[in-house]
Amino acid sequence: MHLSKVAWPTAGASEASVALLPVGSTEQHGPHAPLGTDVSTAEAVADAGVNACEQPVVRAPAIPVGVAAEHRHFAGTLWVQESTFRAYVRETIESLAAHGWDRVIVVNGHGGNVAPLREVCGTVTRESDAYAVPFTWFEAVDAPDMGHGGPVETSLLLHVASELVDEDELDAAASGGADSWGIREGSVNLAYDAREFTENGTVGDPREASAERGAALLEEATATLASLVSTVADRDT
Repeated sequence: MHLSKVAWPTAGASEASVALLPVGSTEQHGPHAPLGTDVSTAEAVADAGVNACEQPVVRAPAIPVGVAAEHRHFAGTLWVQESTFRAYVRETIESLAAHGWDRVIVVNGHGGNVAPLREVCGTVTRESDAYAVPFTWFEAVDAPDMGHGGPVETSLLLHVASELVDEDELDAAASGGADSWGIREGSVNLAYDAREFTENGTVGDPREASAERGAALLEEATATLASLVSTVADRDT
């Protein structure tokens, strides 16, 4: 059940205890992929997860702006401080819990959200009646070439929303992109901002993306999420 698409009596009649809360970011993903890539992919995984679950699950509206100051030099990128993001996520989780959906899985599509989500879900669990865990979809799949706007994210977009990918820009994305994230001296990343190491914001070669790989990525992420839903629903907290 998608909360944005039902009336309140329908929501009130739900027998679900688990809610999925997609979160992402509105930020550059190279010249070929939309600013909403992280939101679109998180929502796609969350929706597939709802459909794959045997028990009823509530799907909350997505949170579209995250921790993304590292991309601020590229037009259209939006960002908030970690404290703002944590507070917004926490209060959204607590709102869900107030209606009985007190086990919340935050389905994340943005790397910059990973650390603050782990912290805020822990705080919610320790300090309220809700139980929350973060699930970052690209950490749940076999994707060593994740990059940024690279073959992994572009593949998933080609599968779930191909109209959002400008395939005429793939060559430019690859030629103006970087091979890896950051500037490294041993184990230390010397760069804080994406523009320090990538001309157009891309990391990885999106020309290697395909809709077929996107379908496989979605299937893998969905299976893991559905299993997590069952575990969270049954967990004694």
